[in-house]
Amino acid sequence: MEIRWLGHSAFEIITDDDVHILIDPFISNNPSCPVPVEELNPDIILVTHGHSDHLGDAMDISNSTNAPIAAIHEISLFLSKQGIETIGVNIGGSFIYRGVKFTMLDAKHSSDIDMVEEVVPGGVAASFLITFEDGTTIFHCGDTGLFGDMKTIIGDIYKPDIVMVPIGDKFTMGPFEAALASMWLNPKITIPMHYNTFPPIEQDPTVFANFVMQFNPKINTVILNPNEYFEYNPENYQD
Repeated sequence: MEIRWLGHSAFEIITDDDVHILIDPFISNNPSCPVPVEELNPDIILVTHGHSDHLGDAMDISNSTNAPIAAIHEISLFLSKQGIETIGVNIGGSFIYRGVKFTMLDAKHSSDIDMVEEVVPGGVAASFLITFEDGTTIFHCGDTGLFGDMKTIIGDIYKPDIVMVPIGDKFTMGPFEAALASMWLNPKITIPMHYNTFPPIEQDPTVFANFVMQFNPKINTVILNPNEYFEYNPENYQD
């Protein structure tokens, strides 16, 4: 499968069966994203929470491609009222779409929908565990601080192969906490996100990579540039 970082927390995942999964598509107003919105043609869109730098262009992309948006119940209701096809889900719940299993898990963050004139409730922030038919699992942390369930539930029970963790600090974890989260989640690969989009979240990702190496040298840190692809082959990352 291929994973493309679109800057900030936005990712496109393309499976071997050519299913295109788009996560937190903050594209047109994202200064770090060189990809035009029109290029994206997802089969499904995942939104972790209601902030404008995550909900982003989801509605426009859904309208142009007919891709449903999967989000927490309250955001799903809001989007449905705008005429968007949605898949409402809540913490701990799962659904299967195009042969891929999606599980919504916890995140520690706020989630009100702030891209409208009057801020409206957006439920709670979430994360997504994506399980593919070959058993590979990807965990997108969403925006979050460090919390114990990363180890005792997500790491120990779900055992993700690849994790995407925010390192920008101020609004999420910083590099140290994100590296600690990576150690608790214990994946084969960790990918930093949610940094260098705006001055308040400027970070050197190699600092994060060095912390990961100190905490668990068996974890591979993959640092991507916006619009860069990473090809994952499970055979290259055997235990």
